[in-house]
Amino acid sequence: MHAHRKTRFIIAGLFAATAVAGCAPRVFSDASGIAIVGNPPQKVEEPPPPEPQKRVEVRENKIVINEKIQFEVNSAKILPVSHDLLNEVAKVIKEHPSIKKIEIEGHASAEGSDAKNQKLSENRAKSVMKFLSGEGGVDKGILSAKGYGETRPIADNETEEGREKNRRVEFTITEQDVAKTKVEIDEKGNEKVIEGGK
Repeated sequence: MHAHRKTRFIIAGLFAATAVAGCAPRVFSDASGIAIVGNPPQKVEEPPPPEPQKRVEVRENKIVINEKIQFEVNSAKILPVSHDLLNEVAKVIKEHPSIKKIEIEGHASAEGSDAKNQKLSENRAKSVMKFLSGEGGVDKGILSAKGYGETRPIADNETEEGREKNRRVEFTITEQDVAKTKVEIDEKGNEKVIEGGK
């Protein structure tokens, strides 16, 4: 009887040991690596962000400003908010020595009398010229100012948005050096700049 009870204890102990061993984490160890088949995902390169639009650009016979020069209402006084823009215009002019003459054009909307608009557009063009040749440091000899009043609208004067577009200052290049380059080709087919090149 005593031996029989001892056997039962041994069997119970074996079951307990097996249960505990079954719960333990199993670690597999192998010297060979696992082969991963296929190509890694391609890294998608995002396109670079577009360059911000320049505020001042030279295009053929124009210096284009992509912002408006702001004046006091019914006045030729340039608002301080536009000084930065005009300094940029001056910088661009000085960076392009090929530009020999620029006409600063003042334009008005159709509000008010023709004579008043003519005078205002003229005075605004002169104010811009004065700023560029003064604070901007541009040679006054290459600048001229002319008012066109309401004679050259670019938008409908019947809407406020159109009138706002018509009140503007433009810069027309009236004279510039166009670089003419002459190229000579030698016996070996090599090109050699002989005139107008840098």
